[in-house]
Amino acid sequence: MTAAWLAALGGGVLIGTAAVLLMAFEGHILGASGILGNAIRHPAQRWRWGVLAGLVATGALARLCGAAVPEAFSHIGWERLVVSGLLIGFGTALANGCTSGHGVCGLGNRSGRSLVAVAIFMAVAVATVLVTRLEGGAA
Repeated sequence: MTAAWLAALGGGVLIGTAAVLLMAFEGHILGASGILGNAIRHPAQRWRWGVLAGLVATGALARLCGAAVPEAFSHIGWERLVVSGLLIGFGTALANGCTSGHGVCGLGNRSGRSLVAVAIFMAVAVATVLVTRLEGGAA
């Protein structure tokens, strides 16, 4: 259990550091969904592709260093992942941002809109875990 909270702490420090550096060097908020959407719409803005490459490379590096895929993810089929990804994309469009944009940067900037968005994200997450556990799943 000790390794789990250390990994979470390390991940939080890395995300926070990345958010501060992106704001300091580029003047942009680290909102992953917005960065992805705008990278597709404006491919000439190379900094967006750099951020996205960094996100993917960090995950790949963690895996190469021995980080395990969570057990709950190893039994999920690609169809469920696609549906989940589409629902997340719809949710981020509806909320005009994602957990990184609202949770890390928006709350840090004392945004009321981000506070409401994060409260909704967290309520839905708690409800999802509760329903999953009541159905006998491993959330």
